[in-house]
Amino acid sequence: MSEVAKIVGQRIRNYRTQSGWSQEKLAEAAGCHPTYIGQIERGEKNATIESIEKIAVALGVSMSVLFEMLGRKSDNQKNIPAQCYELLSAKSIEEQEHIYNILLEMDKYKKK
Repeated sequence: MSEVAKIVGQRIRNYRTQSGWSQEKLAEAAGCHPTYIGQIERGEKNATIESIEKIAVALGVSMSVLFEMLGRKSDNQKNIPAQCYELLSAKSIEEQEHIYNILLEMDKYKKK
């Protein structure tokens, strides 16, 4: 499957687990089959826009969040900000705040 399908699937999984939902609960809320949710999360299926919309609504997130920062990577260079975004988006809000505070402290230390 494409890298985009894998990234969007991982983002869906991140939001689902942050909500404390099982794949079955998300499937029920989105009107999809649990197997389909699993395939989307693993990047094995190219979901339709309609399915992504149903999943986003069920999770209470906008579709734009699921597609944010996709397609910005240059073929010959790493996109470190995008990699950081993916790492942080997989964490809970508390973990995100903690990591952000660590980065702020590192930045302060560097300036001294």
